[in-house]
Amino acid sequence: MSSPTRPKFPLSDDPGPFGRGLEVASIVCAVTLLAANVARLATVQGFPAWWTLILAPVGMALADLTSGLVHWTADSWGSETMPLIGRRFLRPFRVHHTNPGEFLRRDFVDCNGDVAMLNVPLLILALCLPLTSVAGQGAAVFMTAFCATALPTNQFHQWAHSPAPAAPVAWLQDHGLILGREEHRGHHTRPHTSNYCIATGWCNRALAAIGLFPALETMVERITGLRPRGDAEMA
Repeated sequence: MSSPTRPKFPLSDDPGPFGRGLEVASIVCAVTLLAANVARLATVQGFPAWWTLILAPVGMALADLTSGLVHWTADSWGSETMPLIGRRFLRPFRVHHTNPGEFLRRDFVDCNGDVAMLNVPLLILALCLPLTSVAGQGAAVFMTAFCATALPTNQFHQWAHSPAPAAPVAWLQDHGLILGREEHRGHHTRPHTSNYCIATGWCNRALAAIGLFPALETMVERITGLRPRGDAEMA
């Protein structure tokens, strides 16, 4: 009796009907909440103020840094066999290193659903911030800019793997407004320990210069005894 044919390269798990529905609902909810936050800020008298030009880029840069920290954590720690997060969260990152092209087979919903789900609580919080003071307006601008950058993180990441992105996407990449193809290619050079930030890519050079991720790995290893990328499936 012949054994079933196995794929030459590993694939990430496809979501079931419930997961697919949750992803669609998350995307619709996140986009609606983001639009509501932008519309709400537009009603503020005298908006946008000069400080918007400072807070918005800072929020965008923090979203890029957050994408790097999440990416580094998923790449470096834990195992696919861990309950709850192993198959759902860690496996796609591990598969992505072994089979980067697999990312391109994921459609828009599968690519963006999980990130949208994580952004929904933040967008609700931003919508609850009072706009009656400069401090409240500033916090709302910061959080809205953060979420506007974080929400399409996985889409930017996927586009960075596209051999022929659409002209507007290529323009954004070439001008450093979203993660570029050359910028991200460095991460896919073994041992995959640099250029973790995958939203805009703005933070990658600075983090490499200060050695943030190696320092964090040394600290975690000393405290816990765990080795980064100790999962055999990362090899």
